[in-house]
Amino acid sequence: MPKPAGFRFYHTHVVAGGDLNRGTYTGQAGPVYIEPANNPGAYDRQVFLVLKEFEPSFSSGGDMAMEMLAGAPIKELQEIGKKAEEKFKGPKGYEVGYELFGINGKILGHGEPMRVRQGERVLFHVLNASAGEIRSLALPGHVFHVVALDGNPVPSPGDVPVLWLGTAERISAIVEMNRPGVWVLGDLADDDRGHGMGVVVEYAGAKGKPQWSKPKPFKWDYTHFGKTNAAPPSPDETIEITIEKQNGALDGFNQWTLNGEAFSMETMKPMYSVREGRRYRLKFRNASDDIHPLHLHRHSFELVRAGGKSTAGVLKDVVMVGGFQEVEFDFVADNPGMTLFHCHQQLHMDFGFMALFNYA
Repeated sequence: MPKPAGFRFYHTHVVAGGDLNRGTYTGQAGPVYIEPANNPGAYDRQVFLVLKEFEPSFSSGGDMAMEMLAGAPIKELQEIGKKAEEKFKGPKGYEVGYELFGINGKILGHGEPMRVRQGERVLFHVLNASAGEIRSLALPGHVFHVVALDGNPVPSPGDVPVLWLGTAERISAIVEMNRPGVWVLGDLADDDRGHGMGVVVEYAGAKGKPQWSKPKPFKWDYTHFGKTNAAPPSPDETIEITIEKQNGALDGFNQWTLNGEAFSMETMKPMYSVREGRRYRLKFRNASDDIHPLHLHRHSFELVRAGGKSTAGVLKDVVMVGGFQEVEFDFVADNPGMTLFHCHQQLHMDFGFMALFNYA
């Protein structure tokens, strides 16, 4: 029997480096959904949305800093980042931009609209299959009732006006169709939406041009979906890892280090040893201004702290850590074998942002 149940993600893991025709830039990715044995079915239908970009190219000097995550920058991490920037004084490294965007392989305005009926409850399963973009999604006049993150039901389902997804993250959310009209379900970024990142939602009997209006500013907060007045079990061991960026250090590409060490395919380091059955707390301190979607293979983890707030019960396999912020999560070493950890942005992973966990 396939497991674990829920909304999963398959994708290539080829190292792309400076070749934009390899790796997740190619679009070799897609959703996998394993139906839970006990599904209450509190919706009328399910719709899968795969968010993807096309026609990548390199640009120089760009920054990926974004302020959509809850929490505030930590001064100590800003100081570490400042020292790293002073040490590597050259121009900022390459970033990747895209010409076109699409949902389920279609750019906004092409293909059939999503046709709905008033009163219908639609369960959206949203996958950010990007090679390196953080995505948002909003439907004017509607709210998303988040019921699962990365395929795992959340302890406290909640309503949000906007979904934010780091690379490889998945959100399952129910939308009650109670605002008849013709709407654009799309990204908050006008440029990306204008170049395709959206889909038309059309109510039965509604006519006219698809409407878009931007929702009020909203901070994405994982702890909103966690248990209230609860704490996770104490870990057997805590591993603290500081993330740093070395601007343009590798032939114009940024190099990423974990506790001062960039991952090497030759030495297979950095590597951390774990013992089966023990509970490990990973504390990541991000001394860069980038948001990083952190991913641990072969395990789910429980969020312990995000955006400066404690939480429990939120199980994921990818989590974003904000610029100059911290995130903590626990995993139980219950799946023996070599386990890869990495940032899910292809450009970061290819240039040092990886580590291995080895069962002793």
